[in-house]
Amino acid sequence: MGIRKYRSIIAAFMVCFFLIGGTAEATVPVLKMATTTSTDNTGLLDYLAPILLKDAKIEIKWVSVGTGKALNHGRNGDVDVVLTHDPAAEDKFMAEEAATNRRRVMYNDFVLIGPESDPAGIKGKSITEALKIIADKKQPLVSRADKSGTHSAELKLLDKAGVKDFDKATWYVQTGQGMLKAINIADNRQGYCLTDRGTFVKYDAGLKGKKGLVIVVEGDKNLLNQYSVMAVNPIKHSHVKYDLALRYIDWITSPKVQKDIANFKLEGKQLFFPNAEKK
Repeated sequence: MGIRKYRSIIAAFMVCFFLIGGTAEATVPVLKMATTTSTDNTGLLDYLAPILLKDAKIEIKWVSVGTGKALNHGRNGDVDVVLTHDPAAEDKFMAEEAATNRRRVMYNDFVLIGPESDPAGIKGKSITEALKIIADKKQPLVSRADKSGTHSAELKLLDKAGVKDFDKATWYVQTGQGMLKAINIADNRQGYCLTDRGTFVKYDAGLKGKKGLVIVVEGDKNLLNQYSVMAVNPIKHSHVKYDLALRYIDWITSPKVQKDIANFKLEGKQLFFPNAEKK
């Protein structure tokens, strides 16, 4: 065989190799998800994405917004699956038949944070007592005010505390921002803020030893923060990848991945606690 012919065969082989490799890569299905800022800010999604690719051969792309906006992405058929943390809003979402196969995934909790000096004097109080005192003393309470799961929880807690007309009060600071931005605004104003614990740990780690806000109220049963996953209804939006969404739901609620979620830590602290139901 001549040198020229041999080189031509090798070149053809290499072209075929790269074409086959490119085709294999292109056939990895892509799942689109709308989820909350807490799952993104904490780094959980970045941690889980390569595990999903390895376990299920699924690539995931997500948009990270407040729960209200995440559910609207589902309603509009912009995504295949949603992962959120507002049970009441999710109840409505399911009642509209916007999604199917709702499953619990994990939980953490909300905490009320504020200045270490605690000007309202609420450390150790119940969450409803604390919010009532903040309102009575007109201490700054910084809210996401963005229809997120955290904002929804905050509104319910203020209602339970009997606080009225807070949305018109100067002490109630409505930011329309994500969680980390709201925390930083609270820090700058030396005010209080309701946040999920995971995002607070992320914020605290970023201080690198500097003084910042601290947890003043925690451990109240009213501060449970449940996350659930749902597949967008293909009857409403025929283009969604429903089979892929179901595969993802089975994957994230599987015993193996539930352990992966439990093992996810920041600064040595577990941020999410798996509680998927057994099938």
